[in-house]
Amino acid sequence: MEGYGLEKVHEANLKIMDEIDRICRKYKIKYLMDAGTLLGAVRHKGFIPWDDDIDIAFTRDNYRAFMKVAPRELPETMKFLDYRSFHKGKGFYDFTSRILYLPSKKHEDGPEMDFYDGNLNHLWVDLFILDEFPDNKIKGALTLFFQRALYGMAMGHRYRLDLSKYGIKEKLMVGFLAAIGRLIPLSLIFRIQNRLSVKYNGKKNKYYYYSNYQPDFIQVLVERTWSGNIKELEFEGRSYMAPADPDGVLKAIYGDYMKLPPKEQRVPSHSSMEIQIYE
Repeated sequence: MEGYGLEKVHEANLKIMDEIDRICRKYKIKYLMDAGTLLGAVRHKGFIPWDDDIDIAFTRDNYRAFMKVAPRELPETMKFLDYRSFHKGKGFYDFTSRILYLPSKKHEDGPEMDFYDGNLNHLWVDLFILDEFPDNKIKGALTLFFQRALYGMAMGHRYRLDLSKYGIKEKLMVGFLAAIGRLIPLSLIFRIQNRLSVKYNGKKNKYYYYSNYQPDFIQVLVERTWSGNIKELEFEGRSYMAPADPDGVLKAIYGDYMKLPPKEQRVPSHSSMEIQIYE
């Protein structure tokens, strides 16, 4: 961690993670370290030195169980954020719920932060959901197509539609989907996305997919034997839950995950200012 100035950020993230772990063990809920957090556990036995957040995943039933108990179990410094609650349910950021660390700040105040009720201005832990992916190739392709389309339509309800990172074809597609989405109540988009996500659960399909990932990662598939079972992995001197086959999951997400990125990419990516921690 030395040289990146993220020691206090990592300490705050660990406070959230410790609470999630405590709650899950109390209620016998299974979670999984995921994405950069799982990579950090395997490659660094803790945080990736330049990473500024934590990612965890649940299978759908475990996520539902966690949602029921987390709001009342979390301390006053933390908050469960339902992705459907922004701007009185009329604002979209993405389909991912989070645990916020309230005594923190990672963006300057402004109209966009106000639109999202100030909730995007805190350190958080992402809560990803693993749903079953259909074995049938056509159904699988349609599932990913409609998930991406629903995300594009939901983007019509963002504070601002930023098309700067897209190529010409993608700009046209995203702009078109967002325009359609503005004509549809966001609550309806949320309901359709949820029904699509759970459509194949209980079928004992071979793979899970992250139904609330962003579109550029939603095609990541992990075998249910990798993530349906758990093991314990060391993380910053603690023992947290992880997929039974972390190697399989990390290869599915990153490919050659042991290779470090170029030095210029080793920077925090979830904030627009130096993250402030108040407690």
